[in-house]
Amino acid sequence: MLFAMAEHLELPRPCRLMLTAGWNLAESLGLPVAGYFIGAQFGGRDAGMIAATAVVWLTVIGRKVFTRSVPGLLTISALVLTLQTAVVIATGSMLFFLLQFPLANLGLCVLFARTAPTRKPLVAQLAAEVVALRNPSQHPGLHRFFQGATWLWAGIFAASTIGLAVLMATETVKVFLLLTTAVTIGGTVAGTFLSALWFFRVLHRFGLRVRFAAS
Repeated sequence: MLFAMAEHLELPRPCRLMLTAGWNLAESLGLPVAGYFIGAQFGGRDAGMIAATAVVWLTVIGRKVFTRSVPGLLTISALVLTLQTAVVIATGSMLFFLLQFPLANLGLCVLFARTAPTRKPLVAQLAAEVVALRNPSQHPGLHRFFQGATWLWAGIFAASTIGLAVLMATETVKVFLLLTTAVTIGGTVAGTFLSALWFFRVLHRFGLRVRFAAS
């Protein structure tokens, strides 16, 4: 018999859950975006990219110094921004500026695929950090889900890489940038929906329940 029939997963209370998720998103997305706009305001696109990268790495250093750990989402943001900034600054050409988008997706594909077969798949780490899901991969069935979901996201980023490369070769710059936004949003929404649907099916299969923490 599966030992999980009486088990449950624990989330923080709704207010704390929103605070935890919001703080992680602000660190990894909000601060770099703010840095980009401030830098671009004073020195153009390149200065904005450098400012965004500097902000995210300062956040990584601050996390390491004060908490001795760096969230996975923040690490992803730092690596992707560094790759994009290096491509943009080193070349200065429009072609390589556009190339940063498929390259960023390729980097994410490799990052997710590298952790998928391990004992710490990236989706499990993100679930623990972004929504504070407690011990998300101790249960063997859940661990297999997090490995599979990590492979799913690796596949989504691989498909996005191929799609963006094709669009870059066939479309104008304006159309490419619009379609890049659509591909990014569409891939994220599809991945989130499929992951959530798969997650709840796994919970039902193993008799697991999600509850809010007492404090």
